[in-house]
Amino acid sequence: MLRMARRERAHPPASGGPGGHGGTGSPPVSGGPRGGAAPPGQHGVLTLAAVPIGRADDASRRLAAELASATVIAAEDTRRVRWLAASLDIDLRARLISFYDAVEARRIPGLVADLLAGQDVLLVTDAGTPGISDPGYRLVAAAAAAGITVTALPGPSAVTTALAVSGLPTDRFCFEGFPPRRPGERARRFAELAADARTQVYFESGRRLTSTLAELAASHGADRQAVVCRELTKMHEEIVRGTLAELAAWAAPKEAKGAKEAKGAKEPGNQGSGTVRGEITLVVAGVDRRSRRRVRDRDAGDIRGPLGPPQPG
Repeated sequence: MLRMARRERAHPPASGGPGGHGGTGSPPVSGGPRGGAAPPGQHGVLTLAAVPIGRADDASRRLAAELASATVIAAEDTRRVRWLAASLDIDLRARLISFYDAVEARRIPGLVADLLAGQDVLLVTDAGTPGISDPGYRLVAAAAAAGITVTALPGPSAVTTALAVSGLPTDRFCFEGFPPRRPGERARRFAELAADARTQVYFESGRRLTSTLAELAASHGADRQAVVCRELTKMHEEIVRGTLAELAAWAAPKEAKGAKEAKGAKEPGNQGSGTVRGEITLVVAGVDRRSRRRVRDRDAGDIRGPLGPPQPG
């Protein structure tokens, strides 16, 4: 049976895209070392700072202190870090550098040069922990290769938050990020994971959620348990539990749900647009022994047709 939980929470303004790119009043980007390289042992420190995934008041005291004292902040969206600082009543004095996917490679040499010159750099993303399906790991690799100290300010992550509230096994899990967009690559990825005993965690966009759930139902089995976590910790937080088949039906566009929905019945999180809205984290149960046999037999061609949804009776 499909089950869901919802909570009303305060939430930040929606992110409007990459920060510091074409906006007014944006601080200059890093352009290289200032004053030359520092002596060995006096290099700056790169700190990966986890930020709240929804509510600003989830920020730790240490994060607030680091934001207030930072001299260089590399941010996925400079507007988001300004919003966070304002919400925490912090007067940002740092030089803000935009550090999103499209410019990440170009920013790394300048940031490494700053670190070598003795400046500390605080790296933040829009939400959660840097480097987890967000910019960061390339900068970490470059800093480590240059002999720069890298540390972390731990905190929120949508991955572990969704896993914790899912009610699915947490002793072993894998994080798969966003599924591939190309159909062939998606099918191969899902086929590889169908017989995996670990709980699986995915990120997905609302507009692709319906097709992803349907494809997972076909590869993993329609009766595999899963949980859709939408807008975690935010005002419209919603946690929906059920089988992959049930969740695919829940997420489907309203026009595909039959006459009752077409006449105006509301579905939470799916209000007229044909998609589930907001930030989505999907948690899928790993295969159990019985299901593993079914997947193995299906792949071997010992049963006919794809696994269908549970039949009544």
